[in-house]
Amino acid sequence: MKSVGYSLSTLLAISMFCSVGLAQQAATTSSSPTVPRRVNFSGKTADAEEHSPTLAQVVALDECDPTTFNAALGPDFCKNVALAALGYATTLTDLFAKAANGTPDPGWDFEPDTVTMKEGATLSVVDLGGEPHTFTEVAQFGGGFIPPLNHGEATVHECSGGFSNLAVAKTRILQASTVNITGLKEGKHLFECCIHPWMRVTVDVKSRDEK
Repeated sequence: MKSVGYSLSTLLAISMFCSVGLAQQAATTSSSPTVPRRVNFSGKTADAEEHSPTLAQVVALDECDPTTFNAALGPDFCKNVALAALGYATTLTDLFAKAANGTPDPGWDFEPDTVTMKEGATLSVVDLGGEPHTFTEVAQFGGGFIPPLNHGEATVHECSGGFSNLAVAKTRILQASTVNITGLKEGKHLFECCIHPWMRVTVDVKSRDEK
């Protein structure tokens, strides 16, 4: 794996975008984390009606290495202590290198990749990873707001501006927190992380009357 350098300005941008303001976060997420519900990881497709007609769930996962991430981005940015202790963590340098080579780290993932749910159901998104993510609806999948992680893909307009854009900030999910999305209309909806844009989910919302 060849090494990939990134400038101080890039690191500062990541830190600013991902760690901006507890006050802003308080306005966009609950002050007390929701206890995650149990998730079935057996397949890549989840059906909201399998266990509940009104709830579907997606989890955000990552394998950030606390030592290298926190040295560059600030204390407690990455809280993925358990995986790191077992040797499964990815360093910040390796994360950028893999993205630059067009092989982004699969440890950064939304599970499942495809969700089918009925109109009127709630989509619950839980961050079980060690660092912040976003769950941002986009018209088309594309790059996020950190160009070195985009592998040449242009930043989609829904991610532009990073967390200085209030619309993006509202889609942020901090570690161990939950965001519930309601009101999705019938049809296909695309969601991605504006920080790690290979984290993508397609949500297929069916009519209430469809069997």
